[in-house]
Order: sequence, then structure tokens, then C-alpha cells
Amino acid sequence: MMKKKVVVSLGHQALGYTTLQQWDAVKITAKALADLVEEDYQLTITHSNGPQVSMIHKAMTELRRVYTDYTPAPMCVCSAMSQGYVGFDIQNSLRAELLSRGIPKTVSTILTQVTVDPYDEAFYEPTKLIGRNMSAEEAEAELEKGNYVVEEAGQGFRRVVAAPKPIDIVEIEAIRLLAEAGQVVIACGGGGIPVIEQNHALQGASAVIEKDSIAGKLAEDLNADQLIILTGVPCIYKNYGKEDQEALSTLSITEAQKYIEEKQFGEGNMLPKIEAAIAYLKACPKGSVLIASLDNVADAVKGKGGTVITMNP
Repeated sequence: MMKKKVVVSLGHQALGYTTLQQWDAVKITAKALADLVEEDYQLTITHSNGPQVSMIHKAMTELRRVYTDYTPAPMCVCSAMSQGYVGFDIQNSLRAELLSRGIPKTVSTILTQVTVDPYDEAFYEPTKLIGRNMSAEEAEAELEKGNYVVEEAGQGFRRVVAAPKPIDIVEIEAIRLLAEAGQVVIACGGGGIPVIEQNHALQGASAVIEKDSIAGKLAEDLNADQLIILTGVPCIYKNYGKEDQEALSTLSITEAQKYIEEKQFGEGNMLPKIEAAIAYLKACPKGSVLIASLDNVADAVKGKGGTVITMNP
């Protein structure tokens, strides 16, 4: 019997927000992932990196401020750093957890680049906040470099970068090869390193890619049987946060699109997950998407929690 191919997308809760929090969080995350391996799932894992890449960007900016002859690191380099740093912690914690259960399975992290369109509309209207709060003078210096900043009332200014849509995963064949060899693969961390192809060369882009978008793309490219998106809530809710809040155990694409039109899903949290689910299911109509929390994923994969999204009712 062939193993079930699954792409798992980890949110901020699975990683924490600081270096110390991450060390503790990935140990808990590793147990949940190991449970899936024991259920005979072939895992390919992707993850968020918002707090991590922001921390790295802040550190590199401060280094440049203190040592004026130091070259600041561009966003693509910060993304690469965060991929290696987060992947390192996940793979070592998961490897240790698997070995403690008598499962000698290799866990590998692939530094992953993702091509984006230089003419994507997102580059003209950046929205993703990064880095620390800045003074008006520092913000002016960023503007002179050609970067975008926005003012946060009472807090100063923050840099914003674009969040373009992913086109191609550059290292997809390597990811596929390792997955088919039975390894647990960690790839496309933080949405992948955004790059633009120019005359066969890849140039880093000053942008970030939504990790939900790349999770759907990764599941599509691997022709995965299921996409599991782990988030901070146990399932999808209709009328979330209201008195008539209703948990949804199942959802079809048609129903999901209807709820999108009704603005049932928050733009900064659940909506990107639903859109990724729809994109994946349109490409892989026999697949399914499970949205659950890290705490209940072991039960959710057995039909005891979470929300399952399918092409048809």
C-alpha cells in the first residue's frame, strides 16, 4: 500500500516568536509531526517565518546602523537565513522525536527559491510589515533607498515589502526526489526565497511570499493526497467571534467561495488559507485539505476534528 502523500503547513504557533520560544515550540511540533509519520503519512513540511525573518532583518539593520561601513542584508538574504535557521530546529527536533520512537527516518531541509513576476501588482502596493519601528529621519532614509514605509500611529514608521504570488518552485525536483525516497522534507520555508529570473540567473526580490500560497503550490506540484494547514484555531468557523459562531466540519469549494463573497474569513488569517485550499483542489480535485490546530491534528486526521475541504460536497 502506498503511503499517503501529505504537505503540512506550520503556522506561527508551531514555532514561537523568539529563539528561545522556538526551541521549546518545535519539540511540541515534532511530536505532532511524528504522530503523522506513525500513521504512515509521507510528509513534506513548509512553515511560516514572519517573526523570524523580521528578527533577522532588525538585527541586520541595527548592525548597519552601528557599523556604517557594513553592508545591510537585502530581504532575500534575510529570507534565506530564516529558512536555514527554522529548518535546522525543526529537522533536528523531528529527527530526535522519530528516533525516540524507533523510526530511523532522514529529515532534510532544502533551501528553496520561488520565482515571482517582477510586474506583479503587489510590487506597486506593498503591504507586508517588516522590521522595527523607525523614526521619521530613518524612514526618510529608507524612502531615499527606494523602499516603502508606512506610519503606525504613535509608534513611528515601519518598512513594508511586497507579497507577490508564487510562480515556480525552483528546487521542486530535488524536493520530489527526496520525498519519493521516503525522507521527511522541509521546504519552501516562509513562502520560499522570492527570486526573479533574468537571463537564466536568479536575482533576489525585495519581497515575501505568503506561506499559505506556497503551501498550496507545493501540494499541487507534488500531487499530494492532502494539504494539512495547521493554525491557531481548531477548525473553520462561520460567523467567527460572534454569538452565532458555527464550527464547520466539512466545506466544499462552492461553499468556500460563497463564504468568501460574504467576507466570512479574515483577510490576514483565514482567507489566505481558504484561497490556497481552493487553488490546490482545482489542480488536484481528488485531494482534500484539512485545516486544524497543532493540538488537535492527531484526532483531526482521524475525522475527529478540524475542517475538511473537498472539491465537491
